[in-house]
Parts: sequence; C-alpha cells; structure tokens
Amino acid sequence: MRDERLRDGKARRGEDSKPQTMAATLKKTATSFAHVFPILIGVMLFVSLILVLVPPPLYGVVFTGDEIFDPLIGALIGSIAAGNPITSYIVGGELIDQGVSLLAVTAFIAAWVTVGLAQLPAEGMILGKRFALIRNGASFLSAVLVAILTSVTLELIAP
Repeated sequence: MRDERLRDGKARRGEDSKPQTMAATLKKTATSFAHVFPILIGVMLFVSLILVLVPPPLYGVVFTGDEIFDPLIGALIGSIAAGNPITSYIVGGELIDQGVSLLAVTAFIAAWVTVGLAQLPAEGMILGKRFALIRNGASFLSAVLVAILTSVTLELIAP
C-alpha cells in the first residue's frame, strides 16, 4: 500500500491527509494555550518571588554596567538557569525594569534558550560528549555576540 502511494505521488503531495477545519484548529490552539498558561503563571510567580527576595541593589553588584563583563555574566546566568523562550521575555523584562543593561539581558535571554548546562550530561550521553560541549560552548559565545550586535545595532538606529 505504501509503495503504491509513493509511486503514484500521493504521499508526497499530501493527498491522503485531511484538511483541518477551523473548529479543529481552534481546539488545538486552545489546548496548546491551556498547556502553556500554567507555565507562564508559574514563571510570573517565580519572578515575583525572586524580585521580593533579591533586593534591587544586588542587581547593581552582579551587573555593573561594564560592556565586557555584563554580557558574559548574563550569558553565564542564562546558561545555568536554562528555560524556554516564552518565559525568558518575562524574566528579561523584569531585569530591564530593575535597571539591568540591555546588553546583559540580551545575553541572558540568548543563553537561557540555547545553552543548557543542566541537560549537558543527558545531551552528552545521547549525542556524544564532544558534540555537546562544542554545541554549548558555541551557543554561549553566540549569546554574547548576539547581545553585543543587538546593542550596537540599537545604538546606531536610535542614538
């Protein structure tokens, strides 16, 4: 049966698949939102807890405004506290509100979603230790580079 479909070209053209109706699409969207919503609420509660427990002057100690060390520190913290992209914008916005530089926050967000020190052992077992180390190292450096390029670009566009 499968070989016949491949010969006829039906499987390539997707003629065997059913088109989704608007109701089915809305149902899938609602289901996805229902799965993501508790995560977003949890992150907002966690960020609120951190903001209460960590005094704002501490951000000034960690992030000094130095254009060299701030992206490195942001990328390091993002690498350790790995998470998903949706929640990184909430955390990044709160850091900006606390006076942390865009350079540090951009490095933090980029590392948050691309570098994973917590899952490094599992990644090393599945994909190989060398690959996992090179990928995470390249992602870390890329996070710092993206932060610098983003900051420079914004300064050129809106001085």
